[in-house]
Amino acid sequence: MQQVDCARCGVRVLVEKNSWEHTSVQWSTARPDTVCDGYRDDPTLTLRGARVGRCPALRESIVAAAVDGRVPVPD
Repeated sequence: MQQVDCARCGVRVLVEKNSWEHTSVQWSTARPDTVCDGYRDDPTLTLRGARVGRCPALRESIVAAAVDGRVPVPD
């Protein structure tokens, strides 16, 4: 897993890409709303499981990291 920092709030998560469509994210906390501005600003983002897809800024940061090669994506 590779570290990725959110470009918006700076929260650091561990990320692994098994494909362009599949992303695994490991948070340093069970409560992302305590560290992530997106979750803190909109509590509805945590209503369902997949947290990475719910915060647009974090999702964009992970995509950028994959595109520029910081997070490898298997062919």
